[in-house]
Amino acid sequence: MRPPKLTRQTEIKTIDSFPDYAMLFMEQKMITVHSLDYPVSFGDCDPAGIVFYPHVYAWFDRTFHDWLRQFGGHGALCERLGAIGIGLLEASARFLRPMRDGDSLILTLSLEEWGRKTLRLSYEGRVGGDITVVGSEVRALFKHGNTGMVAAEIEALRSMVEANGQER
Repeated sequence: MRPPKLTRQTEIKTIDSFPDYAMLFMEQKMITVHSLDYPVSFGDCDPAGIVFYPHVYAWFDRTFHDWLRQFGGHGALCERLGAIGIGLLEASARFLRPMRDGDSLILTLSLEEWGRKTLRLSYEGRVGGDITVVGSEVRALFKHGNTGMVAAEIEALRSMVEANGQER
C-alpha cells in the first residue's frame, strides 16, 4: 500500500500522530544545518505565563542569522553576493505545546528547498524531548534592479552553503 501524498496542508495533530513514512519523508527532504539554545525568560511570556507568539518569529530569525555567522554574517555575506539582504517573504508557525518561563528551548534550522530565487527553511523547537513549535520561512536574496529592489537568483548563496558541506 502506498502512503498518501504529503502536502503542506496535511493536518498534524501532534508529533505522535506522524506516521513512520512521514517522518522518513521529512528526514529525506531536509538537512539540519544549525541549532540554537534559547532560555525562555519571564519577559518572553504573556500574562497567562506562556510564550507570547511573536517572540517565536524573532527566535526563528535569530537562529537564521546565527547560522549565517559561519559565512561571515548577514552583512559580509550580502557584500560578497552583491546583495542588499536576504529577506523574508513568508513565515509561519504551528504551536504544539506551551513554552514557559524557565524552559530551555532548542531551535533547529533545516534547509528544506532551494528554488530559483527562494530558499525555504524549516524550524523545530523542542523543550526537553517535546516538540513545542514548528515553523517555516521563505527567504530571497534581494539586489538592486532597474525597477528598484528585486529578488535575485539565489544560486550563488546555494553554492556557498553547499561548499560548506550543507547540502540538501
